[in-house]
Amino acid sequence: MQQQVAITETVLRDGHQSLMATRLSIEDMLPVLTILDKIGYYSLECWGGATFDACIRFLNEDPWERLRTLKKGLPNTRLQMLLRGQNLLGYRHYADDIVDKFISLSAQNGIDVFRIFDALNDPRNIQQALRAVKKTGKEAQLCIAYTTSPVHTLNYYLSLVKELVEMGADSICIKDMAGILTPKAAKELVSGIKAMTNLPLIVHTHATSGISQMTYLAAVEAGADRIDTALSPFSEGTSQPATESMYLALKEAGYDITLDETLLEQAANHLRQARQKYLADGILDPSLLFPDPRTLQYQVPGGMLSNMLSQLKQANAESKLEEVLAEVPRVRKDLGYPPLVTPLSQMVGTQAAMNVILGKPYQMVSKEIKQYLAGDYGKTPAPVNEDLKRSQIGSAPVTTNRPADQLSPEFEVLKAEVADLAQTDEDVLTYALFPSVAKPFLTTKYQTDDVIKVTAFIKA
Repeated sequence: MQQQVAITETVLRDGHQSLMATRLSIEDMLPVLTILDKIGYYSLECWGGATFDACIRFLNEDPWERLRTLKKGLPNTRLQMLLRGQNLLGYRHYADDIVDKFISLSAQNGIDVFRIFDALNDPRNIQQALRAVKKTGKEAQLCIAYTTSPVHTLNYYLSLVKELVEMGADSICIKDMAGILTPKAAKELVSGIKAMTNLPLIVHTHATSGISQMTYLAAVEAGADRIDTALSPFSEGTSQPATESMYLALKEAGYDITLDETLLEQAANHLRQARQKYLADGILDPSLLFPDPRTLQYQVPGGMLSNMLSQLKQANAESKLEEVLAEVPRVRKDLGYPPLVTPLSQMVGTQAAMNVILGKPYQMVSKEIKQYLAGDYGKTPAPVNEDLKRSQIGSAPVTTNRPADQLSPEFEVLKAEVADLAQTDEDVLTYALFPSVAKPFLTTKYQTDDVIKVTAFIKA
């Protein structure tokens, strides 16, 4: 019997998030939805991650309206989102009632698969999100955020997966956000996980370091059930391997994998036109389209790299990129080897940039880093640098319990704060996640017609 392999398509979320800081608009998605819906993917990742923030901050779109539009245009395909556990889609922990409300409304508006991770691999930070997803009856896919360090051993990951399975995961994902999972490590990790559980196992990686296709093949040979890929116009570089290429290679190798090749090409043709527009506008930086083996040393994920480059451009400090990349591993070691995934990737990247630009390590430290040192983000994989900790928080007590246990219910309080602007619970959640951006956005949404609202009929 042939081994079945399924595909999760990332072109509507991680593909463009990694290559051009999440700037693909709903207008450029609409013409291709009916094609994508018939290709035969297991799921289509299209929401979560940085899409919510980018919609209201840069694209003048209502992210909830985008989700409903995608659901209408993709009625036959599971819609998937990336959720940062207790952080949801923001950059801090939210109270349990916010987590419950957000997940409930996400499911009601169209999400079928919730891929949930915690940046520190602290299971306490995903338990509430897991409970909330279970109440909706949707798929709860729990992740290990993959990284390498002296403490991130094979046994570390297998113990973590065992805990996630016992918590009630519906599926398990190896989330390699930086593209540093090697073929050998993939074979060992996938084999170890498949030996302990029959749950579906998904492998997610990036093409950043140039080894992703070999890693996927090794993972599938070891028993992985699904892989993440992106249609070719928004693939490779800091994105995922190309869907078409991986499909053809696995099919020829004898695996049971079924996608519509004609429709794959039709979808790619449309997206090539969109890519040309973003290249011409300078939104898609060509430098991010090529592999960089140095990723294996720096461990910088695609989304982090594109955002870092964008920030350095704004500061007229593009020439400092190499120095900042070299500083990242040093900052990461000082912070106890956190995986470089949102929000920690932004925190570590920003701190590395400040260290380089100011010419002295930790001359300026963000509020978020201080909170991290105080335990407010969860348990670190390894102890933090004690000198750094002492210099930033002194003898202040460090949180050792679940960080969200310190938070009082927030939803009704926030609803009252934004009562003059929010007309729906979704609006309140938008404000909860990004208050400073949400206020002007909601003002515009209800006072003008500037916010993009898609009302065109989409044929099934």
